[in-house]
Amino acid sequence: MEKEELVFHKISLADKDWIDEKLKDDDYAACEYTFANNFIWRKVYQAEVGQAYGCGVFRYQNNGRRQYSYPFGSGDKKAVIKLLMQKCADEGVLLSLYPIMEKGRDELLKNFPGEFLVDTNRDNWDYVYTVEKLTSLKGHKLHGKRNHIARFMDDNDWSYDKLTADDIDECRKMAQEWIGHREEKWNSAMDKEIAVLGEALKNFDALGLIGGVLRKKGEIVAFTVGERLNSDTLVVHFEKAFPELQGAYPMINQQFVINEGRQYTYVNREDDTGDLGLRKAKLSYVPDILLKKYDAVQSRVVYANKADFDSIREMWQTCFGDSREYIDNYLRKRFTDENMLVIYADKKPVAMASFLPILLTVKGEKKKARYLYAVATLPEYRRKGLVTSIIRFGAEKYGVPLVLCPESEELKKYYSEIGFREAFIKSDCCKNMTHVSENIENKEIQAREKNPSAEGAQDERLGEWQVSEPSAETYKKLRDSYFEQECYVEWDAEAVGYAIDENRICCGRTLMLSSERADEVMPEQRLLMYRRVAERKELCIVETTLETKQLDGIIPELLKKTNCDRCVINHMDSMILLPQGEEWSCESGYLGLTLG
Repeated sequence: MEKEELVFHKISLADKDWIDEKLKDDDYAACEYTFANNFIWRKVYQAEVGQAYGCGVFRYQNNGRRQYSYPFGSGDKKAVIKLLMQKCADEGVLLSLYPIMEKGRDELLKNFPGEFLVDTNRDNWDYVYTVEKLTSLKGHKLHGKRNHIARFMDDNDWSYDKLTADDIDECRKMAQEWIGHREEKWNSAMDKEIAVLGEALKNFDALGLIGGVLRKKGEIVAFTVGERLNSDTLVVHFEKAFPELQGAYPMINQQFVINEGRQYTYVNREDDTGDLGLRKAKLSYVPDILLKKYDAVQSRVVYANKADFDSIREMWQTCFGDSREYIDNYLRKRFTDENMLVIYADKKPVAMASFLPILLTVKGEKKKARYLYAVATLPEYRRKGLVTSIIRFGAEKYGVPLVLCPESEELKKYYSEIGFREAFIKSDCCKNMTHVSENIENKEIQAREKNPSAEGAQDERLGEWQVSEPSAETYKKLRDSYFEQECYVEWDAEAVGYAIDENRICCGRTLMLSSERADEVMPEQRLLMYRRVAERKELCIVETTLETKQLDGIIPELLKKTNCDRCVINHMDSMILLPQGEEWSCESGYLGLTLG
């Protein structure tokens, strides 16, 4: 293929026809992929456009850095991205792409494995509704919208008309009055939006925009501006209404779609930019789709994706010796697109670490944190600082405390050199326990599942306790109420469910113990999670809320039931890495479950 040049120039109306044609090829549903949207925001983001290999590309300045759209058109997107990578390399910067749709994300990861960190930001997701929903407003959740519209229509002094060139000046006047109603909340972002609205009204016909005006007693009280986004979607770029006039906003919303949107299936009402008030308003219409948009930046450390699973299994088995069932259970239930970081070499991941979300109680408040798990490097790639790079990258990327349990003194020393320090060493809880991961052969697991022992019966008892198997939600509730204290590590119900399942795979059981003494108004409920380490005939207590005396009372019976010779409660060291600039005591607390 002959190499092409990619030259950018400022967007002008002369670009409309060729850009529109290339946008049709991909039929993207994101609000950014229209000529008009890029044209009216061109001054704010210094927007430019270029084309090569049959594709178009937008270029912007966003938050002080240069960013490129994912290529659009039926040409060779891979070749275009290679051109952009070279262009950025010549400039000494990393290529940053936004917005990227799901299909583009998959293409990028396939064509450039291990080269881009692909992420998503909830603030940028588009709100998409069916035309039927916005026109009918059926259902209990939209009852309030219907009531507001009814109040607007009470006096029968309203009208709706399609926005034409004759209405532009009156819309400008109405927008200025609208500004006056928002003086207390005004900010620089609103200044930009009003300037962009001015561009849209000034070039309304040339851009092929459509709109609607809502009048009350002959005066415009609301208007909206949008356009065709793709083959089945209408996009709304602007919607203005006097907030003190009851029903004006839902009325213009509904009337615009009724009158201008019947030929479409969906309406895209753009993103909320992280504005909580705007988010509440858009969620109140109950979106049918929250359209994810991704951004990507060249990076040595990247998120793992499902295409990496074979390499991850190989690394995991090599480094930890766990069974295929154990690994696949983790990948199926705990892996997400944003919680495992890897570094590639020789076209495959060779180092990895998972950053699992947890909550940490700090000064009485719940603080987001991450539990660092499954940290590994293939033996032939060790001593290159790969894991250190991943951990430091993750610490900056997530920006929250990192918690881990080193499995040896050597690892404890290694993590302390990175900046981790000991944690949870002065817990007020009766026990500070974590479990030991064991490599259980598949045949042993299968034999256990095919021949369950009598201990699984529903009428089982342990001493004075009635035994049952708790749900993840019940386990979490009892666990939280018992262990809650300063620096308590809390897992969500999904994670607790995984811990219960993981314990089962490792020949363990999770029990709720209920007492039924006559003098009790409410039965006492306790938790017990244990597993049998067959090769050592050892019973390992993973976690329990039983008091020491209560646990001692049932251990002999447990040993007999599990055919074990001794019982151990494993104590693992815990460490924490605080974000830069943060400082608080981590000596107290409780970790317990480590989910792996």
